[in-house]
Amino acid sequence: MGHKLFERAGKKLVLTEAGQIALDYADTVFKAGDELMSTLRGRPLASRQVFRVGALTTLSRNFQLEFLRPLVGRSDVKLIVRSGNIRDLLAQLEAHAIDVVLANSAAPRDARSSLRSHLLNEQPVSLVGHRRSNQGKFRFPDDLRTEPVLLPSLDSDIRVAFDRVLELAAIRPIILAEVDDMAMLRLLAREREGVTLVPPIVVRDELETGVLVEHCRIPEVTETFYALPLPASRKMQFYHYVSLAICAP
Repeated sequence: MGHKLFERAGKKLVLTEAGQIALDYADTVFKAGDELMSTLRGRPLASRQVFRVGALTTLSRNFQLEFLRPLVGRSDVKLIVRSGNIRDLLAQLEAHAIDVVLANSAAPRDARSSLRSHLLNEQPVSLVGHRRSNQGKFRFPDDLRTEPVLLPSLDSDIRVAFDRVLELAAIRPIILAEVDDMAMLRLLAREREGVTLVPPIVVRDELETGVLVEHCRIPEVTETFYALPLPASRKMQFYHYVSLAICAP
């Protein structure tokens, strides 16, 4: 075919990008043959598209659920979800091993890369915590001089923006912990006193049941969610349709 389909990695062979593309086409050919035989026998098969999603391990599970919910249980879609760090997921995306990456930052700008970023949603960021009984309404940012706070790690865009707000206010917060996993940050917010910096979608269930309350929104700080789709290919029209259906307001 004029391209290497495999390359050696240690003691095993792995597909090259050309090999993965060839495999996708081969799968389609064999599936079409199976459907033809089933139709001729009077037992037509339902055609299913495989949709492979990669999601950052640190990404809000509630956001992932909002994105994936319309696909779960569909008879025409086989859904595969994989988690990982951004470097590994982008490598899988460029190798056509997954079809879209869900992330909270845009794809790195690189002249050699064909990756594009589609903004899916933008969420406010808040300080949440247990209900304050005798302390009155939370005063931002002044109360952060004495109120301990749980924060995302310094790798987070919202943490960088939050630190800038506090720096302008000349406030050095009392940091209980820095956590890069939103699921763990959610658990700690439930267990610890003080306040936690998160997008409300991360602790949506706790806010609805009253386990936690939203003390204040942080001005000019938002969390962005992106879809980084597979570079243009024969499947792209299907994925674009799915993304529009999922992400429509």
